[in-house]
Amino acid sequence: MRHEAQNMIPLGNIIIGHEGKDKTDWRDPANWFMVTVSDDKGIQLTAIMTPPHNITLYATDNTINTMAVKCLVDGLKDYDIPGVTTEKSLAEYFAKEYTARKGLTFKASMSQCIYELNTVNPNIKQMGVVRLLEERDMSFFPYWLEAFNAASRYGKTEMSIPQEEKLYRYRLSAKKLYVLEVDGIPVSMAGFTREMQTAIGVAFVYTPPYYRGKGYASSCVAQISQLALDRGYTKCVLYTDLLNPTSNSIYKKIGYTAVCDSLMLKFE
Repeated sequence: MRHEAQNMIPLGNIIIGHEGKDKTDWRDPANWFMVTVSDDKGIQLTAIMTPPHNITLYATDNTINTMAVKCLVDGLKDYDIPGVTTEKSLAEYFAKEYTARKGLTFKASMSQCIYELNTVNPNIKQMGVVRLLEERDMSFFPYWLEAFNAASRYGKTEMSIPQEEKLYRYRLSAKKLYVLEVDGIPVSMAGFTREMQTAIGVAFVYTPPYYRGKGYASSCVAQISQLALDRGYTKCVLYTDLLNPTSNSIYKKIGYTAVCDSLMLKFE
């Protein structure tokens, strides 16, 4: 909690598992790997993995204890870890230790920056109306979500054509995704992810290519960020791809400030 924004993924997962309301896909904690590494001074390293996703790590107070990392690697000798996602320096150190022990290599899947916001820039132009996605949006939402996912896959743009309704209806039922309408036409979307004690995650930011460059994404993110603050959260947290200068610029203008760099590394 001392680095709540940085730890959005593991903290959010702990809350999901503790509440036990949703056990779909990866969310059943019975399948998770959860461990702490301690010495006589207390917990030095925390690790959580929700298969099939990468292991996530937190070095207490962001001080890498090399013995704690080696201890964790020893304990993982019978596990197959697909990769690691965490603060950049810890990700690199863990990856070097783990792959050397297992005879593997690693490469970066994505370089990200974690941002947090406490106050929305009042100068951001407010456009249209933001509303929750609804059943009527099933005519376009699955395609937007697949396009968002494609853009998030390490620079690839090939998108899957939606086939089954279940996943998209699940997203709608969670009531965390919003669409910006201008003159009654949906032009951009954004939504909330993990809800923590004082912070909430913002993600799923997508605008179709033919609506870009008009300020729609900025307005949509600014409006739902303000909505979160109005609900009592003290900060909004989001991840950006460092290779996408446009999104990084947009978020900074809204009022988001960088917390740290995060690396997603894949083991091969």
